[in-house]
Amino acid sequence: MCSVGLSRRNVGHGVFGAVLMMGPTQPPRVWGASISGYRMIVDRDDGYEFSVPVEYISLIAPANPPLGDAYFRDPAVLDLIGFVAISSPSSSRFRSVEDLGSPEEAARRRLDQYNVEFMTTRLGVRRTENILSAERRTGVDGRVYYVFEYNIKSIADTNEMAVSPSLRVPTIEWDRRYIEVATVANKRLYEMRIQCPERAYAAQAPRIQQIADSFGVRDVEIDDNE
Repeated sequence: MCSVGLSRRNVGHGVFGAVLMMGPTQPPRVWGASISGYRMIVDRDDGYEFSVPVEYISLIAPANPPLGDAYFRDPAVLDLIGFVAISSPSSSRFRSVEDLGSPEEAARRRLDQYNVEFMTTRLGVRRTENILSAERRTGVDGRVYYVFEYNIKSIADTNEMAVSPSLRVPTIEWDRRYIEVATVANKRLYEMRIQCPERAYAAQAPRIQQIADSFGVRDVEIDDNE
């Protein structure tokens, strides 16, 4: 077991081993917990933590990152990636994750955002998506957590310029499982997001479950102007 404490004010933007996955049955772990084979990542400035397999790589991003506050990747499954995103209290002030609506409403809203992010002008490309689960949990820290799971596929015609529909053969470009854990602390929305190729998901699910279960937040002093 090992634990890594991160503070932007004291150590800057470090690089550390990491991974991520979430599960629908277990509550988030208590602050500072750790288990064999995983290392605990603790961001003391922003007030969140999670545990990751020791062989994963990740980094704490610079201020206002485009992807998220912390970024993760499995070096053996390069399309298995994840990150932590934190809202700014200067743009919105949350009291609870339930401000997003019910788990089902929040999952649908998030899936609509994915559709915007994946929008393309390419001919012959379409997306299919399904909400696999949307759950509400009360963690051991007493906070409410939402857990979402989706499947999204991108389907493209192999000959999109063909005049005859019979020549435009659809094929799956990519097929991914998306998992999210969301909660609120410090008037901010904290989200852990993970994507994994569907073909690899069954083998990776136990680790993803452990990582997601370990995600937790705590109260910290923050600058409301961030």
